[in-house]
Amino acid sequence: MSGAGDEQAPGGGRYRAETARWNPFVRSLGGARVLSALKLPFFLVRPPGAFGVLTTTGRKSGKARRKCVRVIRSGNEAYLVSIGGADAAWVKNVRANPAVRLRLRGGSMAGTVRELRDSAERDRARKAYCETISPFDYLMCAMHRNGRPTRTKIVELVRSWFATGTPLVVELRAPAPRRPVARIAR
Repeated sequence: MSGAGDEQAPGGGRYRAETARWNPFVRSLGGARVLSALKLPFFLVRPPGAFGVLTTTGRKSGKARRKCVRVIRSGNEAYLVSIGGADAAWVKNVRANPAVRLRLRGGSMAGTVRELRDSAERDRARKAYCETISPFDYLMCAMHRNGRPTRTKIVELVRSWFATGTPLVVELRAPAPRRPVARIAR
């Protein structure tokens, strides 16, 4: 049954393109910025599984810029997608300076961001990004889709992001060892 709001899903299936029209955080770019700013303090303390904080360097200001992102780690690589496409400010920042820091549940790591090179790498990234579901994804799905969040809705949502957004990979480097803190005897 095909309705006016149906779209072709990546991989051939059909799904109803439902967005949570009631949610101001997903209807506009300004709302998305506010939502990211609200999540940031919590994500800096302990990011939920499959999410993290990406710190880039501003292309004009040179200041550190933080963005909450859905990120899936696979070995020394982490996959993320810019839902806003190539026009998103953080994508422009990583194109100007690909050196980033990525705060994940396991700690903070330095890395280099780049766009996916070939179809094999893109397939690997799609599989990792679209088939990994975390408990926090159910809340994220409730923010973006109408109705009760289900695994199927989550997979459809992240597949649509991957298909229409800008998929990127962060090549992670081992975290720098922490320097011991000198204690002052009293």
